[in-house]
Amino acid sequence: MQFSRPLIRARLIRRYKRFLADMELDGAVITAHCANPGSMLGMAEPGMTCWIEGNDDPKRKLRWSWKLVETGSGLAVVDTAIANRVVAEALRADTVPGVVAGAFRAEVKMGTNSRVDFKLGDTTLLEVKSVTLRRNGWAEFPDSVTARGMKHLTDLTEAARAGQPAAMLYLLARDDVARIRIAADIDPAYAQAFDTARAAGVRMLGLGTQISPLGVVAAGAVAIDQSPQSGQNRATPLFRA
Repeated sequence: MQFSRPLIRARLIRRYKRFLADMELDGAVITAHCANPGSMLGMAEPGMTCWIEGNDDPKRKLRWSWKLVETGSGLAVVDTAIANRVVAEALRADTVPGVVAGAFRAEVKMGTNSRVDFKLGDTTLLEVKSVTLRRNGWAEFPDSVTARGMKHLTDLTEAARAGQPAAMLYLLARDDVARIRIAADIDPAYAQAFDTARAAGVRMLGLGTQISPLGVVAAGAVAIDQSPQSGQNRATPLFRA
């Protein structure tokens, strides 16, 4: 996935109201849209170098969108919508390890009042989460309590129990770490739902990325740690649609 326009370097002043960020750009203060509903722990410290994308759309309230941030040890993706674009591109190229996608559709109805990111073929459900938190050498999800994320796990669990193939794909959206685990201390309910989903047959997949100011592309399988609730070391099974 390539950015539609060249990204421009700016310096973060502050992030506020979750979706807004003030930055210094060429000596002026601008406000950029921050398309990230999470806490962005370790990714929104004043003074950090940011990469932003401009637009000339008169219908948009803000001219700038915050895409990437330099964390001090690498690059991380701020805009969570990028994850689905990266995965869609990888599915089309058949480069998601353990998945044979074939034909697929995006944003398909799942469960009650919910949608799944992708439906592979006629049956297989695939949900995508962007993983950006780094602690103690691990990439962790989520970085804040996520009722929406737990609902997605619950819907996938119900589908798996009904015999429908289902998978959760955690996209590692930073380049300074190479393994993923669930942040049970941040959202214990999500961690428990993760355990329940995996026990029900939902496949848990990890996918790495290569990140630059030019774009973000998928970059091979990433290991997902044992569930923090189970205490048992279980290998993540591969998945074929």
